[in-house]
Amino acid sequence: MARAQFTAPQHASLVPFDGSFRVDEAPTRIEVKDADDRLDDLGDELERLQRALFAMDRWAVLLVFPGIDAAGKDSTIREVMSKMNPAGIHVRAFGPPTHEELDHDFLWRVTAHLPERGHIGVFNRSHYEEVLVVRVHPEFLDGQRLPFVPTLEQLWDQRYESIRDYERHLARNGVAIVKFWLNVSKEEQRERFLSRLENPSKYWKFSEGDIRERQRWDDYQAAFEAMVNATSRPWAPWYAIPADDKPSMRATVAEILVGTLRSLDLEYPPHELERPVEELRGLIGD
Repeated sequence: MARAQFTAPQHASLVPFDGSFRVDEAPTRIEVKDADDRLDDLGDELERLQRALFAMDRWAVLLVFPGIDAAGKDSTIREVMSKMNPAGIHVRAFGPPTHEELDHDFLWRVTAHLPERGHIGVFNRSHYEEVLVVRVHPEFLDGQRLPFVPTLEQLWDQRYESIRDYERHLARNGVAIVKFWLNVSKEEQRERFLSRLENPSKYWKFSEGDIRERQRWDDYQAAFEAMVNATSRPWAPWYAIPADDKPSMRATVAEILVGTLRSLDLEYPPHELERPVEELRGLIGD
């Protein structure tokens, strides 16, 4: 079953499949006119498409959200999915790998959380941490106890290859994959961190580790660029979403998700009633 292509909105950068994407050329701010109203309308359409996805029971949809701290992953997932049936959505937030997960290959822990047909899965962080956080902090490889390690550049290339093959396998088996890089500027991240410190109810969202990671900003940007260039493919595209304006970011993500679901040519399965409608009405009675 082929997945049709669709044209993404102009304000969302589809990462090309030829390795030519450059982080420093990607905008971090766009303004979607009447973004909140636009998101509300798109939410109605998403609710309708989700019902068709479930009824058809042929496709699963996987949304992947990596992103630097304070990019807006949690709020985007919450707002974009707000009108959809939560029974058909599985959101998984991946933290540091557990001991059990470290005893398996790096793709093992995400496989158990893939969405079933008719459902939408959302990964808040994912297998991409292994070529993002681990690339910035290669010392984390010590805990993975790999039986052999080539040079680091060879290791990243091998992991990119594994991810491409893995996602192509999923796509061939009916998983429509869409990946969103929420591109927030360093200045906007600073403002969001400071706002957390001004509100005691948000202290839990902040740690001094966030400051240490912010000091590696350029390393993370380089890792993002390498990651999306190596793994944006027609069967699992990356979209660079300007993230400095949250309402516009959310409307853009919703628009891409609507386009993705429409591209699946969803339709309700034909069904023949066992008896004529009028006879069934009579059986229901008063």
